[in-house]
Amino acid sequence: MRERKLIRRIAANAQPRTAVPTWSLLALALLIPLLSCSSKPDPDTLVMIIENSPTNLDPRIGLDAQSERIDELLFDDLCTRDEHLNVQPGLAERWEIPDPLTYVFHLHHGVKFHDGRPLTSRDVKWTFDSLLQGKIRSTKAAAYRPVDHIDAPDDFTVVFHLKEPFATLLWNVSDGAIGIVPYGSVDEISLHPVGSGPFRFVSAEPDKDVIVERNDGYWGEKARLRRVRFAVIPDATTRALELRKGSADIAATSLTGDMVLALERESNLEVLRAPGTVLAYLAFNTRDPILKDARVRQALAYAIDRVPMIHYLQRDFARPAYSLLPPESWAYNVDVPHYNYNPDRARQLLEQAGYPAVNGVRFHLTLKTSTDENPRLVAAVLQQQLRDIGITLDIRTFEFGTFFSDITRGAYQLHSLRWVGGNEDPDIFEYVFHSAKFSPHGANRTYYTNPRVDALIDQARGELDQNARKQIYAEIQRILAEDLPYINLWYFENVMVHTRRVRNLTLNPPGNYDFLKTAELVP
Repeated sequence: MRERKLIRRIAANAQPRTAVPTWSLLALALLIPLLSCSSKPDPDTLVMIIENSPTNLDPRIGLDAQSERIDELLFDDLCTRDEHLNVQPGLAERWEIPDPLTYVFHLHHGVKFHDGRPLTSRDVKWTFDSLLQGKIRSTKAAAYRPVDHIDAPDDFTVVFHLKEPFATLLWNVSDGAIGIVPYGSVDEISLHPVGSGPFRFVSAEPDKDVIVERNDGYWGEKARLRRVRFAVIPDATTRALELRKGSADIAATSLTGDMVLALERESNLEVLRAPGTVLAYLAFNTRDPILKDARVRQALAYAIDRVPMIHYLQRDFARPAYSLLPPESWAYNVDVPHYNYNPDRARQLLEQAGYPAVNGVRFHLTLKTSTDENPRLVAAVLQQQLRDIGITLDIRTFEFGTFFSDITRGAYQLHSLRWVGGNEDPDIFEYVFHSAKFSPHGANRTYYTNPRVDALIDQARGELDQNARKQIYAEIQRILAEDLPYINLWYFENVMVHTRRVRNLTLNPPGNYDFLKTAELVP
């Protein structure tokens, strides 16, 4: 009971002292008519709210969620993924694997970039060569290390030659991994993206919006929306108010649970929800003098009580996570150590690690997170829960660009983030936990190293038999659950709030923006 009251209080009051609590503002907005009415929505423009600006719309570079999700609308990949996370044809209408070191892709005919240039095998080869040969500096290059070279024997055939068997190549050339750019493209794509996708780039203004329009010359099924404006609104309360006013049409997985429950009572709004794979996690800098000890990391895991946070903060729009992979993955291992809430065990581990409590305090830690409300509320609860075992947690919030820059440079002790899409295939373990993938060469931003994990990852990437790979990945997940470079918190449900003028919306597990390809506006 004490825990529940504590989390309720934090959810209501985890705001700057000078600010009115978020929920008070939202309740006021829902009960009292707004003094100034918004203008009538543009019948040709769907306004979708996003929490922050994309960091880079070059699909070879952008790693953050907004960059990858918007890129999927602007650029086509060689392959796509269906609702069950299986690889399907994309720009490549078919492919063959004549031997474990050769993949032959056959491209659709008649595909054009937004500027009218035809898309051919030369563009595909350039896209990957620009990474492999260092013409573009990007951590995504690490994902294609097993590729030796790429041939383009004719305009519609691309041949990948591998140095070693690479079981996840198809996944790494599919949706969200890397879109195809025109031949010769270098840094200019970041400022003015030119792809072949169902939408074309119009403009982008940092911290304000990104505007895209329908590509009327698209080779596949054309989008029904004429224009989409991605409005950058960092504050969750403001996002809710914009929806309530009708000045925005969609917010996808960007509102607190309380806000969703309140907004679904609005007559002009609807709520869609479905299981999701987006993972919230807490990451440790394993080079830190305190956090390099696995016993300390395990103690923190035992000190965190997910259950009340999921219920009171997420309003049950989430499910507990015990692996980087979602349960929908074929490689998911359910049989790994779980750190159920046990503060006594946490204190015991800290004593064993040499951190006795002195005047109730064992040591201080600093958690970095973004300014978005949901992670700030979670951070406030973590602060209270860790205080109970003698750890003082200082919270530092930053706008996303600064925050992400610090994380990629290893300038942190703990950070909280989400994996969006990338955690749906077990190849993520190589990218995130292999010692050869320390940032900026990959996404091992915890600087975790374990020779056994490295060897297992290398073995799994070369194993083509899926059953054998599953056993290898099961052991990797078991070791990671003991070493704990991450504390996996929960998988978010995909929750979309939208105005009733939007129709034909669907949600898929990754929570990407594919629904904009079929959505339409009605009067």
